[in-house]
Parts: sequence; C-alpha cells; structure tokens
Amino acid sequence: MFPTRDAIDAALVRRLVREQFPGWAGRAVTPMVESGNDHRTFRLGDDLLARLPADVAYVPQVENEQRWLPRLAPHLPLPIPTVAGRGRASDPFPAPWSVYEWIAGRRPDPAVLPGDIALAENLAAFLSALRRTDATDGPPPGEHSAFRGGGVEQWDDQVVRRFDLLERPARDRARGVWRDALDAAFTGPPVWVHGDVAIGNLLVDDDHQLAAVIDFGCSAIGDPACDTVVFWTQFRGTARRAFRDTLDLDDATWARGAGWTLWKGLIMLTNITPGEAEFAKRVLAEVLDASP
Repeated sequence: MFPTRDAIDAALVRRLVREQFPGWAGRAVTPMVESGNDHRTFRLGDDLLARLPADVAYVPQVENEQRWLPRLAPHLPLPIPTVAGRGRASDPFPAPWSVYEWIAGRRPDPAVLPGDIALAENLAAFLSALRRTDATDGPPPGEHSAFRGGGVEQWDDQVVRRFDLLERPARDRARGVWRDALDAAFTGPPVWVHGDVAIGNLLVDDDHQLAAVIDFGCSAIGDPACDTVVFWTQFRGTARRAFRDTLDLDDATWARGAGWTLWKGLIMLTNITPGEAEFAKRVLAEVLDASP
C-alpha cells in the first residue's frame, strides 16, 4: 500500500537513505516547507535534496526526471535539477525516488514577479531553448505529464461542464476562448515542454534574477501551448508583453494556451481551498479580458 502524504516524513527518508545510500546516512533530514503537490521534498544535509512522489499517480514522474534531466541540462541557459542518486522501491517505500543536488535560491516574490521584465524575458528565453532541444525519442504526453503537451481537446468535457459556473458575459467570452483554442490545431513538430511553468517551480537569487527552473516531472514532447499559461497567471503589463515577444510563438499556439489557462482556472474554481478559488477567479478574469 502506498503511504499517505503525512507518512512520507523525515523518519522515512532517514530510513531510506540509511538503507540505500549509507554514505549519506549521517546527514540531517529537514522537510521543505514549500514541498509542492506532487512530491514531498526534504533537504539532505547542506547540498542534497531528497524527493519522493506523494501519491502513486506521481510515480511515473520520477523515472521521467531521472532519465531526461541529464539530457536536457547541457542545452539550457539556466540550472535545472541534477540527479545525485536514484532511490529504488523497497519495503519502506514502494516506489522509486530521487536525490538531487541542492540548488540555491528561493521562490520569486509574488508581489514583484508580475512586473519583472527581466525575469519574464529570461524565463521565455529558457523555454525557447528547451523548445529547441533535440526531441528525438522523448516522452510523448501521457499520465506521467498529466497530459501536458497534449491537445486541449482532451479537456473539452471538463471545460464545457463548468461554463455554468460563470455569469454572463464572462460565460460567453469563455465559450469564445475555448472555441478558438479548439480551432487552433497544433501542426507540430512536437517539441520539449516543461509542463508546469509556475511560480513554485522557479528559483531566483538575492537580486531576484532567475536562477533555476525546477520540477520537470510533467515534461514531455508535444505542443508548447501548455507552457504559455504563466503569461496569464503571473505576468502583467510590460513584463507580460516581454514574455510573449521573447517566447516567439504563433497566434495559434497562444490561442491554445488561452484554452489551457481557461481549463486551469475553471478546474481551480471548484477547489475547496479558498486561496485557490480566489486565484482561479483572477486567472479567469485575465484570460477572458486579455488576449496575447
């Protein structure tokens, strides 16, 4: 049986490290406050990080990262996680897990990020470099990527069922955004996508310069539209325009990106967490009122 999220704790990590990486057994294990949803992360001493899938649904992401991060890293302009150890499934934890080298940095300040032109440009340049990286034999969209890189049409039923959550005229605008997304077919070629470009997966240095991009569990080869969502969720004004200009994608990709954002907002609107629901309302307002 897969352990509950709360059962994936420091004691479990210490046991796993002691059994599988005895050379690191003396290191302190400290839970990360900002651990993310898909994985539980723990600092391992000063220069390592243990990362365990938080649910059986996220197990495929482990192998995805372990296999492809080393291939991607040489082609990217910013650091990404470096695999330092490959944990195996065992009695204490029935799934593979990873140890990564520690990357110094912190999440961007949400009060600063929306207007940060330099960060917007640097992130877009990073995603452009990722998009240009050789995609030969890369993983197609699927359950491991939460279908990031796939077509927006896969979410048609989920989106259409939620239109009634919106009042007119927002409901009519949403129908138009979704129709445009479905009509803007992806014609390829498939490229690398990160799959989860969000504030929690960016690290900045003390000068608020983009220092690293993390969490490639949802990476895949496919349609880059899913990586545009941050345009609506985080950036505003001049920074938003800088992100779009630097990313250099065609209008059809932006239309599909708006569809991805609409889907994300409608899904989050039904969450019971008040903070997520408020965030969803802001995201929906942006994607329905602002076009790239």
